[in-house]
Amino acid sequence: MRYRNLGRRQVSSLCLGTLPFGTLVDEQTSFALLDRFTERGGTFVDTANCYCFWIDGCDGGESESLLGRWLAARGNRDEVVLATKLGALPAPGDGEWPTNREGLSAPVIAASIHPSLRRLGTDRVDLLYGHVDDPATPLAETVAAFGALVREGLAEQVGISNQPGPRVVRSRELAAELGVPRYTALQQRHTYLRPGPGTDFDYQIAVDDPQLAYARTQPDLTVLAYGPLLNGAYTDPAKPLPEQYDHPAAHAQLSVLSEIARELDATRNQVVLAWMLGSEPSVLPIIGVSRLTQLDEALDAVELRLTPEQHARLDAARG
Repeated sequence: MRYRNLGRRQVSSLCLGTLPFGTLVDEQTSFALLDRFTERGGTFVDTANCYCFWIDGCDGGESESLLGRWLAARGNRDEVVLATKLGALPAPGDGEWPTNREGLSAPVIAASIHPSLRRLGTDRVDLLYGHVDDPATPLAETVAAFGALVREGLAEQVGISNQPGPRVVRSRELAAELGVPRYTALQQRHTYLRPGPGTDFDYQIAVDDPQLAYARTQPDLTVLAYGPLLNGAYTDPAKPLPEQYDHPAAHAQLSVLSEIARELDATRNQVVLAWMLGSEPSVLPIIGVSRLTQLDEALDAVELRLTPEQHARLDAARG
């Protein structure tokens, strides 16, 4: 495993996403995956207070609760960098998700942290994100509310996910003006393939070139990628490319990706992760797995090194 700085903390260069743990992935398997990740040097684990509310009989706290049970069973809370998110649970009343999500108002932020801490069995989280942008709430209100949680010792650092680039920049400016901690983590959708022109991800925000250019100038900001492996579509013939990535230019990119995978005797998944880790700025992938073989494949990618020429070919194919 390799490690890097995220704000004031050192974290593993891969983060383990736990969205399906405790629901789609049973407890025994989830514990085995968490054990393997930490045995192989992983320290950084990601969850949210809404995983997986959309499954019948679930309220959204299942992933956090499972992590809390695992941390208690292993007694390793201080060895794990724990990230969670808030603001995306459905709000009571009418409407359908995602338009009825709770949002990132000061009352929601202040109230949401305590149930998460109880489920996780801890007195603080190491990284707390706003899960989805909330245009209805003033940015200053959101950043001040997150700053209050840091001041109270309930969160060590704060970040944002699924927020357009200009609003990320303004949020960080406002935090500095208000004298509260700036976001140190930006979690967005990102993978090797570029989305097709005009692609709409609804509430999700994909990393774009201006966001990466901004991050290059901000050494205290780490870009994290969710969905880096497109749910297995790079390597599993039974899984088609998501429609947002299924376009002629993407197939040309896949061709170069396959060439380099053959040169390195690696999988396309591993080349995607190695490309991400070796980019400028280096992007920290959040991996989602349900089997030990998938996890080991991803962890092995940490030691894969692309040559400058291979990296340049991958970049050129993306345009």
